Amino acid sequence: MRRFFIVLIRFYQYTFAALLGGQCRFHPTCSEYAVEAFERLPMWRAFYLTLWRILRCQPFAKSGYDPVPKE
Repeated sequence: MRRFFIVLIRFYQYTFAALLGGQCRFHPTCSEYAVEAFERLPMWRAFYLTLWRILRCQPFAKSGYDPVPKE
């Protein structure tokens, strides 16, 4: 199941994200953050952190370096 979500994110990166250009406010990008979260963390935690990251990806939030927690 974890692999399915990673493949889905990679598909997004190579199709839609490529068309939109590099506009992510964070480093690593939100999609790279999601892949790393799904590779390293339990699925429920990866879903939560990815959703929280996407909700913060807007003009009024802080931007910059925001790594996946080590937990």
